[in-house]
Amino acid sequence: VFDAFLFLNRKKMNLKSERRGIHVDQSELLCKKGCGYYGNPAWQGFCSKCWREEYHKARQKQIQEDWELAERLQREEEEAYASSQSTQGAQSLTFSKFEEKKTNEKTRKVTTVKKFFTASSRAGAKKAEIQEAKAPSPSINRQASIETDRVSKEFIEFLKTYHKPGQDIYKQCKLFLDTMNHKRDLSIEEQSECAQDFYQNVAEKLQTRWKVPPEKVEKAMDQIEKYIMTRQYKYVFCPETTDDEKKDLAVQKRIRALHWVTPQMLCVPVNEEIPEVSDMVVKAITDIIEMDSKRVPRDKLACITKCSKHIFNAIKITKNEPASADDFLPTLIYIVLKGNPPRLQSNIQYITRFCNPSRLMTGEDGYYFTNLCCAVAFIEKLDAQSLNLSQEDFDRFMTGQTSPKKQESDSFSPDVCLGVKQMYKNLDLLSQLNERQERIVSEAKKLEKDLIDWTDGIAKEVQDIVEKYPLEIKPKNQALAAIDSEN
Repeated sequence: VFDAFLFLNRKKMNLKSERRGIHVDQSELLCKKGCGYYGNPAWQGFCSKCWREEYHKARQKQIQEDWELAERLQREEEEAYASSQSTQGAQSLTFSKFEEKKTNEKTRKVTTVKKFFTASSRAGAKKAEIQEAKAPSPSINRQASIETDRVSKEFIEFLKTYHKPGQDIYKQCKLFLDTMNHKRDLSIEEQSECAQDFYQNVAEKLQTRWKVPPEKVEKAMDQIEKYIMTRQYKYVFCPETTDDEKKDLAVQKRIRALHWVTPQMLCVPVNEEIPEVSDMVVKAITDIIEMDSKRVPRDKLACITKCSKHIFNAIKITKNEPASADDFLPTLIYIVLKGNPPRLQSNIQYITRFCNPSRLMTGEDGYYFTNLCCAVAFIEKLDAQSLNLSQEDFDRFMTGQTSPKKQESDSFSPDVCLGVKQMYKNLDLLSQLNERQERIVSEAKKLEKDLIDWTDGIAKEVQDIVEKYPLEIKPKNQALAAIDSEN
């Protein structure tokens, strides 16, 4: 019994060591600044609010450094120009007309460049772009999809319930869309800043100016996000100016290289042989793949949430008890490895940049999204220690030399029924149990022998000590007589 207890204890310790590579403390999911909201690896562990503060600080510092550099370069250029002018004055007057012509040409070029960057020229260029955009063409007509028209009609019908605030919200949204159309040349981070500022301003106006209840504010922000991002999706999802596509290919290649990872290696508490559990796993994979087909960040988050709930149900059915956070993350990693969702990094970046920040910082959507980000980060850094494998085995599995999965299809012909395969599988399992039982009995006998040898050893040591130092019982000493009694 004692040996069996030791065996189970060692098994638990091994499971803990296996979990060590993919375990994440719940406190690590929160913002590292300690504000209480959920953090995000894309924000370097900060929440949306703290990340924007850090981003603004870094941006202001960079602007200040660029300004100082520009001033220094301008001073150096002026000094160089002054020294060249003094040198030219000492030269012959034959070059005076040439220098005058060169100066006039330089002034004309500078004036032309300044005119090009003036507000009037930019306004004219923007006006031309707007007129060009309004010009009817087949491509523009094709871009106005049925989904965009449907979302626009639903948004207008929704705003009718808000009466006066609804009209102002619609104007603000139209103004924002026009502004974003004129800011296509900005980086995706700057466009994300514009969207986040717009969400914050509209939410503050709904609460302070129009006195809208909090529950209606949340619904309004969901509809605003849906209306705006449906129209902006084709411009801001995986833009060419970013390396999102490169990251997608890298993650996809990494997941394909890890196709050999089994649930046992990740300590996934899911038994897919149970039909209900298998259905839950299939639904979870379907939901995580379906995320790529959605346009709105909130809809993509809903797919992640549905996938996570299916995972919790699968764990609950397998263990016959509620799932814990330590069980959820390894299972989510297994689902991502098994499903290999398309454009995973692009979807994560899109949600991070243009989702309503309140959804990412709090609630179950934010919790599940943060866990998905952690799962992708673990997949990118998955190594032999995380899977409790030796480095040699890990390298062989990664290169495709061997596979840990048993190829049962090679052992049986295609005509063999499933019952025979299951019978042989059960026989193999029984043989493994028999070997383990024999090993336990052998170790138990060894433990019994060790206990007997230890007892005999202790008895012999005690006997040797007794013989070396025998016990001598001395007679009882007589009591001393008192001095007064002798007198």
